[in-house]
Amino acid sequence: MEIIQVVGIGILSTVLILVLKEQKPMFAFLLTTAAGILIFLFLIGKIGTILGTLERVAESSGMEMIYIKTVFKIIGISYIAEFGAQIVRDAGQESIASKIELAGKVLIMVLAVPIISIIIETVMKLLPA
Repeated sequence: MEIIQVVGIGILSTVLILVLKEQKPMFAFLLTTAAGILIFLFLIGKIGTILGTLERVAESSGMEMIYIKTVFKIIGISYIAEFGAQIVRDAGQESIASKIELAGKVLIMVLAVPIISIIIETVMKLLPA
């Protein structure tokens, strides 16, 4: 029941943050960041298991690994950008959080261009001339 541990960390951190926020807002922010990182680190093992399983399925299906690795990178960028944006939002910097999200979207598009190109080429080959 890992979710109980994650929720416990979240609730405990929230109570401490609410207590600290009035007296020491900087410490409250640091605790917020630390709790987020702790939860993220707790989940990395689970994410690794999922990625390993998907990689084995892709290999057994004959899919080229370059595509699956690109998809993994895209997923990683989206999670990291969201995590970073939420931390910055917690600090009250909505503008910077929006820029982090924009950067994540642009980097995802950069990684997606080769896959999109291959899909378009495949569709063009299937269409009659």
